[in-house]
Amino acid sequence: MQTIIVERVIHRDEPRLLLKFQKDQTLISMVRSIPDCKWSRTHSAWHVPDTTESKTGLVKITGKEINIRWVDQQSVVGSARAKENVPREQTIDSLTLFRKYMTQRRYSDNTIHHYTEGLKVFLQFTGKPIPEIVNGDLERFNHDYIIKHQYSSSFQNQIINAVKLFFSSICKVKFDVDAVERPRREHKLPNVLSKEEVKRIITAPTNIKHRAMLSLIYACGLRRSELLNLKPSNVDSKRRLLLIKQAKGNKDRIVPLSEKIIEMLRDYYKTYKPKKWLFEGQQIGEQYSEKSIQSVLKQAVEKANIHKPVTLHWLRHSYATHLLESGTDLRYIQELLGHKSSKTTEIYTHVSIQSIQNIRSPFDEL
Repeated sequence: MQTIIVERVIHRDEPRLLLKFQKDQTLISMVRSIPDCKWSRTHSAWHVPDTTESKTGLVKITGKEINIRWVDQQSVVGSARAKENVPREQTIDSLTLFRKYMTQRRYSDNTIHHYTEGLKVFLQFTGKPIPEIVNGDLERFNHDYIIKHQYSSSFQNQIINAVKLFFSSICKVKFDVDAVERPRREHKLPNVLSKEEVKRIITAPTNIKHRAMLSLIYACGLRRSELLNLKPSNVDSKRRLLLIKQAKGNKDRIVPLSEKIIEMLRDYYKTYKPKKWLFEGQQIGEQYSEKSIQSVLKQAVEKANIHKPVTLHWLRHSYATHLLESGTDLRYIQELLGHKSSKTTEIYTHVSIQSIQNIRSPFDEL
């Protein structure tokens, strides 16, 4: 009998279920049928979202030949005895109310998902009824869960944001949201590619749709979700503008389109004739998936013979940095990227090599 060992982990700041089992093609096919199933090179195992849908999928493949075994429950959700004292329905009802609250406040789908899942992790960890949760529980969670497992400060901040919003909007209890302290902010430099590397990546695909998607991300500094949510009507070729609607923070913005990218989009449009979305999946009217665009980039990077862990966001970082190096005012770059604060945009001044290379080292004068 095959046994699937299921372990809760945080992978790339997202709660996931790590699935460990002996290699078997039939079992792999069954596991991959669970939505958003991915392979982790770090863990050398398949993993799925830590959601009810994934757990239901695991239950469905359990049978005479397959057994499911959960491990490390205590380190993830607190003691089993404490967990039993908390009515499962209470947590589910609270998460449902929280999700409805964020939906009516027009939070993005991504924020709703991450906040809800993060809050669920915290509530399960405490093992206490919600009215009894106090600030000390969050401090214990930060030390015994976040720090112990070496999760990032961004994930820690995400949990704190979710907990604060939940207790200030849904539950009026002992929890003092204003007394919650945050971790010191990390200051990481954005990853930037050279213009030559960008050219190799975006020209690598032979498929015009793939080439157009990667080119548009770099040409307009788009986020992944912004690209996938584009519709043909968002392209104003006469005014040479791209309208990005309801992006991060529910903000609209416009960015210029060069004649070169317009010609590429025309060739793509003539070939594929998209109906609803500018970039559609295999079915007409179906939105292109995040997993597919990531696969397109991965193949392009490999074909371009670039040995860096390039992500789609690297193209956006490269767009901003290259604009800065070409003399574009930082305030315009802020508007083009849709940044709320100029401080966010200023980070690109730290990776712009144009001014740095002109600095003469005192070593040369020795």
